[in-house]
Amino acid sequence: MLSSVAERVYWLGRYLERAENSARLLKVYSAMLFDLPRGSNLDWSTLIDLSGSHENYKEHYDNYDEKPVVNYLLSDAKNPTSIFACLVFARENARTCREVIPSEIWEQVNALYYTVKENINPRLGRANRYTLLEKVIADSQRIEGMFVSSMSHNQAYSFIELGRKLERADMTSRLVDVGSINLLPAFAGKTEKHLFIEPYENIIWINVLRCLGAFQAYRRQVHNRVSGNLVVRFLLQDEEFPRAIGFCLSALVENLDRLPNNDDVKRAVTRVKRITREVNVDSLLERGLLEFIDELQISIADIHEEISRVWFSPETIQESD
Repeated sequence: MLSSVAERVYWLGRYLERAENSARLLKVYSAMLFDLPRGSNLDWSTLIDLSGSHENYKEHYDNYDEKPVVNYLLSDAKNPTSIFACLVFARENARTCREVIPSEIWEQVNALYYTVKENINPRLGRANRYTLLEKVIADSQRIEGMFVSSMSHNQAYSFIELGRKLERADMTSRLVDVGSINLLPAFAGKTEKHLFIEPYENIIWINVLRCLGAFQAYRRQVHNRVSGNLVVRFLLQDEEFPRAIGFCLSALVENLDRLPNNDDVKRAVTRVKRITREVNVDSLLERGLLEFIDELQISIADIHEEISRVWFSPETIQESD
């Protein structure tokens, strides 16, 4: 297939996955307000950390309160990774490659775009925001199901899956990183004194799991209380849960097998699999995850660079952030 078409369907998969991941993150982070003690403050800047867009954010906003952060991540046109921006890009990629995807998928992507466009506004309340995020997640999952069940599992499908699974692995690594440094670094009570976060560690990790839709799968497999080292091991190494990095990397290999000239990309994927499989999670948590997660995210970005180099025209490569 043409490299330009391969690139469009690859980015269709990435942008759809990115929109869903962002919706999951906003939904769960907002829900945490109800899990915390009265008077606790959420650190909304953590969500900007996850998106890796501090510089862009600071150009347009002067604080990290709930309203500007949510607006930036949900609907701000100045943020190329906002949910709405991702759906704009996904819709355009779907429109320009309709010859290789089922018409029903184009219709669903187009409908989701208009649903979000018609419902976002700066005064969107928490209840309506929650409903809209639920809609984005449900429709994204519906579209993914249509890819699996309505599209030939050919080269175009493989590029879509490469985009989705690579984006998913990247988001999971970011959530593991944030959970490890405490999703809620501090609470402020009535005295405005910061309180130690350790009593709420389980709340943090439970919400990391919920963000990925992984809570029940984790409990069925681990059969233990939620703890940081067990959650990190599950999300890094599990080969059965679809949002675990181990599963995503194995899915990348399966889809690469359908594509020609895949040796260099496979080597990049194998390197990441080795990093995640061989790491000792217990000792890693004692030392801190920051350096490891940085290496992991660089390695995931290397997979994207190899995909771009091998199959896409250099002059048309899009930035991943």
